[in-house]
Amino acid sequence: MSTTRPYPPGDRGPEAGVCGASGEARDDGSARPAARQARRLNLDGASGVVPLARDFARQALYAWGWLPAATADRRAAAEDVLLVVSELVTNACLHAEGPDELWIACDSKVLRVEVSDRGTGQPAPRTPHRAGRPGGHGMFIVQRLCLDWGVLRAPGVAGKTVWAELGAPA
Repeated sequence: MSTTRPYPPGDRGPEAGVCGASGEARDDGSARPAARQARRLNLDGASGVVPLARDFARQALYAWGWLPAATADRRAAAEDVLLVVSELVTNACLHAEGPDELWIACDSKVLRVEVSDRGTGQPAPRTPHRAGRPGGHGMFIVQRLCLDWGVLRAPGVAGKTVWAELGAPA
């Protein structure tokens, strides 16, 4: 698991605002960070969950102004988000009896993806990573594309939530 985070999980640090926006103007002319935007998709028992999750994430990116992308860098950032969503949901399908829920949230600095499942396993990049071999690249891709990622478990509750955070495009 990565340890590059300058703040604890869930803490966006100072001046977190809305994804893709600088905030609302106050009466005195200064900017006030607006509320964080989030969307949740129930995947429990659904079929075709990987394309369903990607379409859901794509719709959120359009709503939050990541898409349509004006530059190649912004387009790449949006594609990275969709790839991370695909990898986390696929891992839940392959190793944890399928995902229960996808949660995606964004502020001006970070986009966070969470996939909950009932699995007991611990995701980890395959070590050593062998690029030429088929399969087993999901968490390596997540690790390379994200600022940070990890696993949350609630005491006495079956399953886990795998989360990943990507930087918002400039």
